[in-house]
Amino acid sequence: MELGRELGRKLKGLDVVCLYGDLGAGKTTFVKGVAEGVGYKGRVSSPTFGLARMYRSRKLTLYHLDLYRVQSDDTGDIGIEEFVSDPKGACLVEWPEAGAVYWPKERIEVRFEHVPGGRRITFS
Repeated sequence: MELGRELGRKLKGLDVVCLYGDLGAGKTTFVKGVAEGVGYKGRVSSPTFGLARMYRSRKLTLYHLDLYRVQSDDTGDIGIEEFVSDPKGACLVEWPEAGAVYWPKERIEVRFEHVPGGRRITFS
């Protein structure tokens, strides 16, 4: 949560954050921290079945996508182009592989790994 809050305080419009990791690795919990960091006060939950959720704060609109159940040829109806081009929005994408053609070259990638005794979180 704290790493997410820290990133949320630094995010700006048009930022894209791709989140990689197995089920239960902490991606959605991280997004909860990011939402707090941008000043969002509501409930944050996984958009697995709805594919996308929007969290509005004074600072930014966060678009939280979960592409776990999506094939790369099924991304056209989700609205990804609008999300990544919103100058007042930032995208957080769980399971980003299916939407790879939409992500800008300049993006933040966060990898979550289970390791003995905890987790390793790597930013690039």
